[in-house]
Amino acid sequence: MGNILQISCDVGAMFNRCPDCALGKAAYITDLKDNVVALTTELEQLIAAKNDVMTRVRNAEHQHKMKRLNQVQVWLSRVETLKTEVDELMGRDGGSQEIDKLCLGGYCSRNCKSSYKFGRKVVKRLRDVKALKGEGVFEEVAAPDPELISAADERPTEPTVVGLQSQLEQVWRCLVQEPAAGIIGLYGMGGVGKTTLLTQINNKFVDNPKDFDYVIWVVVSKDLQLEKIQETIGKKIGLCNDSWKNKSLEEKAHDIFKTLSKKKFALLLDDLWERVDLKKIGVPLPKNSAVVFTTRFVDVCGGMEARRMFKVACLSDEDAWELFREKVGEETIESHHSLPELAQTVAKECRGLPLALITIGRAMAYKKTPEEWRYAIEVLRRSASEFAGLGKEVYPLLKFSYDCLPNDAIRSCFLYCCLYPEDFSIDKRDLIDCWMCEGFLEGDKFGTQNQGYYIVGTLVHACLLEEVEDDQVKMHDVVRDMALWITCEIEKEKEGFLVYAGSGLTKAPADVRGWEMVRRLSLMKNSIENLPTVPTCPHLLTLFLNRNPLRTITGGFFQSMSCLTVLKMSDNIMLRQLPMGISKLVSLQLLDISNTSVTELPEDLKALVNLKCLNLVWAKELVVVPQQLLSNFSRLRVLRMFATGFLLSSWHENVAEELLGLKYLEVLEISFRSFEAYQTFLSSQKLRSCTHALLLHRFDREESIDVADLADLEQLNTLDFYGCGCIKGLKIDCNDMVQKSRQPYVFRSLEKVTVRFCRNLRHLTFLVFAPNLKSISVRYCDDMEEIISAGEFDDIPEMTGIINSPFAKLQRLELWGLVRLKSIYWKPLPLPRLKVLQVWGCDSLKKLPLDSNSANGRRILIRGVEDWWRRLQWEDEATQNAFRLCFQPLLRIGGAGHDLYEF
Repeated sequence: MGNILQISCDVGAMFNRCPDCALGKAAYITDLKDNVVALTTELEQLIAAKNDVMTRVRNAEHQHKMKRLNQVQVWLSRVETLKTEVDELMGRDGGSQEIDKLCLGGYCSRNCKSSYKFGRKVVKRLRDVKALKGEGVFEEVAAPDPELISAADERPTEPTVVGLQSQLEQVWRCLVQEPAAGIIGLYGMGGVGKTTLLTQINNKFVDNPKDFDYVIWVVVSKDLQLEKIQETIGKKIGLCNDSWKNKSLEEKAHDIFKTLSKKKFALLLDDLWERVDLKKIGVPLPKNSAVVFTTRFVDVCGGMEARRMFKVACLSDEDAWELFREKVGEETIESHHSLPELAQTVAKECRGLPLALITIGRAMAYKKTPEEWRYAIEVLRRSASEFAGLGKEVYPLLKFSYDCLPNDAIRSCFLYCCLYPEDFSIDKRDLIDCWMCEGFLEGDKFGTQNQGYYIVGTLVHACLLEEVEDDQVKMHDVVRDMALWITCEIEKEKEGFLVYAGSGLTKAPADVRGWEMVRRLSLMKNSIENLPTVPTCPHLLTLFLNRNPLRTITGGFFQSMSCLTVLKMSDNIMLRQLPMGISKLVSLQLLDISNTSVTELPEDLKALVNLKCLNLVWAKELVVVPQQLLSNFSRLRVLRMFATGFLLSSWHENVAEELLGLKYLEVLEISFRSFEAYQTFLSSQKLRSCTHALLLHRFDREESIDVADLADLEQLNTLDFYGCGCIKGLKIDCNDMVQKSRQPYVFRSLEKVTVRFCRNLRHLTFLVFAPNLKSISVRYCDDMEEIISAGEFDDIPEMTGIINSPFAKLQRLELWGLVRLKSIYWKPLPLPRLKVLQVWGCDSLKKLPLDSNSANGRRILIRGVEDWWRRLQWEDEATQNAFRLCFQPLLRIGGAGHDLYEF
């Protein structure tokens, strides 16, 4: 028979072992295995959370000098205690010994009592771990510790900083004293000390944090990367860990915003080259906080919407000498009696640029012989790039600004400026004329003048040019040296510059054979009287011969300059005739003989059919201009003939008719001696619309000149009346002017007015209709009684608002030889921009239109004869005291009995 399987079970014994099961608590045993696994998993997660919190705590404590929160510390301690308890419970085998006691598929245990107790403890610890894990979510793990925290991390800098203290205090006051500092821009040329100033601001926060929670330093640089800025900010405010680094740009921005919006912070951004979108980074727009940045470009200040801007300028002579002396060392400077003077000469070559002063100062340390210093001066003046350190440290740094210019055309415009001498004030109009004829400006597309002024502004805003006056710019000497370095070394073959400007030459350079590959040559501002040699210059485009005492130029001088485009011979006062062969320059587009003594333009100049710019300004001896010569220059865009041909000449009579055919003309500066020519001019809307300067010279007529005829010359900048002896006056129809003054074009561009030797002229009341006047000069008008006459407006109540505060932009007022002048204006004026007031030969003028408010903390230079000054009547004693120190007496020259003064 088959085998029989017999199973016996002692049911009574089983129930005796598992009384708890019978009581309904069997889950401690039946779920034991799952609970042990769950406890192990939950504990691992709790320990991981604890480690994350500790990472944040350590970062806050070590990097930010913060102190962990008490609730965080308690939680960390409870985690450690619980981990110990769980480890003790689980033992070395992790609870496997108790699990091994289970039987019947985990539904029972061989030792129910032991398994029940163990299972109950596991469940309790599991509840504790879960609860503690839920409590470990902390928005903040640490807080500033007054005893430990420094809002800013100190940055290395020079032990002493020369020349920046005043500006440091200005910015610091703006940060800590004003209720909402906002966004502050520090701008200036490369190497001027912007980063040094920002570093000083940062370090000032170290010892004097005020109530700022964070001071965050970020180097931005040319290669803008928002993620790197976020990372730097994140490290400072305790966000930057491995998991945070993996977040998206938007997620990081959210985290940064969430933290900084609850804090007062100062974000210091060094070296911005373009706008940084603070919102994309997550930086809240500052209310009580501040953002301070450095840049080389004023445009960046606009893009960043800076509330305050501070220009970091070059050092004064005194500060520059102190910095240079510090870098050279007292031992070296005092080692020879000649060295202090030589060292000052070297320092002046740096023109206050700190980077150059430091670099050259270090190079000259321990140079203790006069010969070494004299050699250094010669190198700096002749070929600065060869000086130790300049070509490797200074120029490449400055070149970043050049490289960052928008396009090659603007870069060419910048390099062109180095053709002018060192420390020379360049007329913007002169520069733009040259740029146009060189082809740098897209005239047909944008209009050459507007585009030219835009490029000037771009270079000024990039701190590559400095604005001297509204109509002049200047190149810093070190920036000019950098430009020469680019043209002569970096882009030598492309640019082909040869610059002798301001070199003190008395004759043309001997190496004329070396001119063969030259494209642009400047002999400007020397002492050259003759050019006897015929050079070979087949590639020459630009030739500057201006500002020399040139008398003769050899006949064949221009014969091999077939490509010459720009020829400047201005300010050669000794030059009386144009050189032979100039008519062969058929490529010529610019001819400038302004301020020369040339008497005649030859007939064969008609060959210059490509001429775009002709400048004859103040060529006052020019008496012969062939008929139809001007009209033959059909491509002319710029014609400057202001104060041309002051001597008697007949060519003025037909000049307006010739100009009518110049359809491309954009800029006209013109003089009229003939009333008929003037009338022809007035009848042409084309000529009126492009006139920038106008001189009416010796109009001997009985009738008045109607000023209203000139009111809508939209571009008129300069107006000059000279020797109009029989004028009854300037006719002013005030009602008509009042109507026109409600529109923006009534003398809106007029900035300079000169009136000389005009009899029968009693006032210049029309000047109130020129709101942008900067200069007024009135000389030797015997019948002038008032500058502005109140009586002219007695019957016109609408004039009250118009004449209430004229001359708001006036900078210079000159009154000479006005024997009957009694009044400038009938009441005091604020004159907020007046710089110079010069009065001579106006003995009837007893009162100036000034009161104590006119001074307003400014220094106005008032020049005149002492007797006149003493007789002046003042509004009150306060006004007299306010201007007492402004007076400078005119110096008498000549012997007794001579009323000659130095102006």
